[in-house]
Amino acid sequence: MTHTVLIAEDDRAIRDSLTRALMLEGYRVRIAANGTQTLAVLAEQRPDVLLLDVMMPEPDGLEVCRRLRAAGDRTPVLMLTARVEVPDRIAGLDAGADDYLVKPFDVEELFARLRALLRRNPPAPDAEVLTVADLRMEPPARRAWRAGRELELSRTEFDLLELLTRNAGAVLDQATLYERIWGYDFGPGSKNLAVFIGYLRRKLDRAGLPPLIHTVRGVGYTLREP
Repeated sequence: MTHTVLIAEDDRAIRDSLTRALMLEGYRVRIAANGTQTLAVLAEQRPDVLLLDVMMPEPDGLEVCRRLRAAGDRTPVLMLTARVEVPDRIAGLDAGADDYLVKPFDVEELFARLRALLRRNPPAPDAEVLTVADLRMEPPARRAWRAGRELELSRTEFDLLELLTRNAGAVLDQATLYERIWGYDFGPGSKNLAVFIGYLRRKLDRAGLPPLIHTVRGVGYTLREP
């Protein structure tokens, strides 16, 4: 099986040499030169393992790793750094890295560490993806995008959007939505559902984008293509 490695490294010479070495070893390679590019590549397609430079700019490798883990992304991360002090290695591991390699390193050691990470974290089957119009959701990773832009959703917002997306085109009554999301029907006087629908609409319906969530008066809500 061919594995994909994302090299997130701002030093072009190191990035190019790693790319050549990994491709000769049979890996597919993607590259990023800073934190912003790294997050964009990860949002587009997850690699099997991430080589992440600690001192990379905009944001640095530690912050990239923290954001991945906070979002529930379990992609194996091998930190690369010139910092050799114990507190620096601890900071990387505490940020969510799986392993730590100090520069300069021997490429054979890098290969060995990659093989170990892939043994411990075998690639999962293709992740489930839900799509409606320009809305894309990956429920296992609890991530969602609208028109290519990732949505920052709370747990309840994500659960509600996932339920509506899985039932796209169908009208879900309020009792069903309350039961499935909160486990209890709060009754006709409750505004809880309407509040969370409002939160979702504000995050989904940016300027220039047609609404996806529609109210069916006296019944409930539906999510459908414009």
